[in-house]
Amino acid sequence: MSKLGTLSVIFDLDGTLVDSEPNYYEAGRQTLAEHGVPDFTWAEHERYVGVSTRETAELWKREYGLAASVEALLADADRRYLRLARTATQAYPEMRKFVELLATEGVPMAVASGSSRAAIDAILAGTGLDAWLRTVVATDEVPRGKPAPDVFLEAARRLGTAPADCVVLEDAAPGAAAAHAAGMRCIAIPYVAAQADAPEFATAALLLRGGQAEFTARAAHDWLLRSAGSA
Repeated sequence: MSKLGTLSVIFDLDGTLVDSEPNYYEAGRQTLAEHGVPDFTWAEHERYVGVSTRETAELWKREYGLAASVEALLADADRRYLRLARTATQAYPEMRKFVELLATEGVPMAVASGSSRAAIDAILAGTGLDAWLRTVVATDEVPRGKPAPDVFLEAARRLGTAPADCVVLEDAAPGAAAAHAAGMRCIAIPYVAAQADAPEFATAALLLRGGQAEFTARAAHDWLLRSAGSA
């Protein structure tokens, strides 16, 4: 057993392990432009951070009054995103160190994401994180996306771990809400600093208001050690 006892760690992917939001923004901007919505801005994109790709397409259709079906919008965005994801996604350096540190201690780990399985696999392979993160749950593998707890509960099931023994790392308010609903502790690392006061983040066991700039592998590991000792 690792020094962390029975603890398992579940990672959100986009904005938590990797900085993929610029790719999602560009894929969304191109898709919306094709469907008659020019000048989609980064500020507008920030409203969709942490929202599943399918729900994003549903919101686009409703909010912009698009004629295309949700399936068509989703397919267009996914095609563009996958092209970018394979070549232009970077893992956050301290997150990579954290994953490697946990792997050396034999800590069970999983990825639970609001992205499609194809997108997750492309990113993990492209960044080399697939060497350590082999248990993966995508939003299209469960009935409901975040803020429902389904992806996290399924990740715990696949790891063979009780939800109470899981710690989730999340960058978005819907993900923090999903972790809380799953009965899991959460390390929240807000991708959008202005959202750090969102009520969903108040449920986190540890909130790093400075986002990735405040996160270090060693400090996170030390927090997990204290958590394991007090569990």
